[in-house]
Amino acid sequence: MAEYVSTIAAWVGSHPYVAYTLVFFAALIEAIPVAGVFVPGSVTIIAISALVPSSGLGLWPLLIAAIAGAIAGDGLAFWLGRRFHREILGRWPLNRYPRVAASSEAFFLRHGGKSVFLGRFTPALRAFVPLFAGILHMPARRFYVSNVLSALIWAPAHVIPGVLLGASLSLAGAVAGRLAALLLALLAVAWLSTWAVRYAIRRGLPLAEAMTARSLAWARGGDSWARRSLLALFDPNRKEFRVLLALAGILIGAAWVFLGVLEDVATGDTLVRADTAVYDLLQELRTPIGDVVMVAVTELGDSRVVIAVSLAALGWLAWQRAWRTMAYWIAAVSLASGFNTAIKVALTRPRPVPELYQGWGAFSFPSGHTTVNAAMYGFLVFLVARELRPAWKVPTVAAAMSIIFMIALSRLYLGAHWLSDVVGGLAFGTTWIAVLAIAYGHHRPQRVRARGLLAIVGVTLILAGGTNISLRNDTDRALYAVREETRTLALGEWWDGGWRELPAHRVGLAGGIEEPLTVQWAGDLALARKRLLGAGWIEAQPWSARAALSWLAPVPDPLGLPAWPLLQEGRVPAMTLVHPLAGDARLVLRLWATSVLATDGQAAPEPLWVGAVAEEHLRRPLGLLTVSTAVADATGPRQALAASVDGGGLVQRIANPPTPAWDGRVLLVR
Repeated sequence: MAEYVSTIAAWVGSHPYVAYTLVFFAALIEAIPVAGVFVPGSVTIIAISALVPSSGLGLWPLLIAAIAGAIAGDGLAFWLGRRFHREILGRWPLNRYPRVAASSEAFFLRHGGKSVFLGRFTPALRAFVPLFAGILHMPARRFYVSNVLSALIWAPAHVIPGVLLGASLSLAGAVAGRLAALLLALLAVAWLSTWAVRYAIRRGLPLAEAMTARSLAWARGGDSWARRSLLALFDPNRKEFRVLLALAGILIGAAWVFLGVLEDVATGDTLVRADTAVYDLLQELRTPIGDVVMVAVTELGDSRVVIAVSLAALGWLAWQRAWRTMAYWIAAVSLASGFNTAIKVALTRPRPVPELYQGWGAFSFPSGHTTVNAAMYGFLVFLVARELRPAWKVPTVAAAMSIIFMIALSRLYLGAHWLSDVVGGLAFGTTWIAVLAIAYGHHRPQRVRARGLLAIVGVTLILAGGTNISLRNDTDRALYAVREETRTLALGEWWDGGWRELPAHRVGLAGGIEEPLTVQWAGDLALARKRLLGAGWIEAQPWSARAALSWLAPVPDPLGLPAWPLLQEGRVPAMTLVHPLAGDARLVLRLWATSVLATDGQAAPEPLWVGAVAEEHLRRPLGLLTVSTAVADATGPRQALAASVDGGGLVQRIANPPTPAWDGRVLLVR
């Protein structure tokens, strides 16, 4: 059997497009009436996906083929229903299955637009529901939204389990059993969590209603300002009760986040260290294509585009004579910008790259792009959502949130702002929207003709944004280009004390101070690797589906398990080596690059590397999987590394170490 499977895997690996085509048609046939009931499309997709670990098939092409086939299959069935109506049910072979057709029609009538999404995951019915969506004249726009969303979930739900199955089959049989046991345990936890949430809702809702009733009774018992405000906000007899209640919750939550971020920025707390880690990580992940896309996105949030969109919306509101709404719109955009600038000037926090902007724009917190666009598009959604049909509300909110999120992400990706700047801008913009929305809801909201307002804003965004991108893209790509912030240090100067300028502890992605960095290495990393491999160290196993499943093996080899890629200020390890110890233990050495280059005045400068050595022990909780735990000892593993290299020197970094786990010394190697 193993030889048979390996032969198939080799053939598929040499003909990957045949496999992708089969997956496409298997997903398509799943949605074809009658054929989808009998043709094992799901089994075919899972079987082909299982060959990924042992052949040359790619995971992403398989996912794309499955998604495209699922969308095309449902779309074809929908078209058949729209084209032939109920007449198609009387034709062969559909007339052979009246009971399945009747069940599918009842399912569609019971669930309405959701049936296309739910039917994708319902055996037998999934081949008929798209057909009835066409027969019963479901709007094409609503159908394709449900079609695409369900395909994006359905395809990974078939491909990824197949990949895991293939990886488990390539290991020992016990791994597959342990994987099944672990999945069952996870399903049990999920079921218990669902039950707990339902129980909390069932018991919590009556409690919340009782507290609301008591609050309203107190509010009705007097005529003070506080009582009147509470009555106006939480009276369930008012039409806007639920909206105002949700806005009040958003206001409290967003304000709490903003004040927390502001405190961390002002005091230089943990979040500030996370800023550097996230910045370094994103700068390492940048690509030319990503730069083009993100520069264009950030240009959609420029002040030129914001002003154009604001004026277009203002003109529409004036044409509708919605004067009160105009005042709120002006406040939403202009005061958000004004408050943002005031906070920048008050804190004067520098940007990651100070020379990007001049004047007040050189200050960083909070992000102006994020704050103003969040306020503008957020308040726009609040205005139009009151008049839109339910089918339009979700796409409109999703589109606005996508624009806001992408603009915020572009500021992070391009290095224009710190993480705390963007989070603070989102929180501040959300707080300002909630304040305006609550106030606006108290003053008899005016009709704004939502579709027309959305159309004028969308057209203006496309025209103004496209013009801004075409005029400034080349200039802005140069402005936001990756900057290598490096400095040079003489090798002798580093050895004589310059090593103190490098970090003493690892800083995780969340900004926490982690284990001490007990190693500093100067020189070519390839030579360092060769030197350590000759001293008995081994390359760490790279991460893959097979390597991940090896943690489920009954007695795994400590040297065959991949090491966790811990980050140092957002940088991934440049080199990870392991060394065997007695029993289920190993040493793990990780080296990270720094922004300091060492030079001896002759050869080209080489980066200085900082590292940490950890002793890891393997544990098997519940007997299902293996986990590694690092021993709280930095001195012993560093001494083991020192014994592997010649020419190293120990220097005292901390005179009085805070814990007995580290003697405060660092190993220097060149």
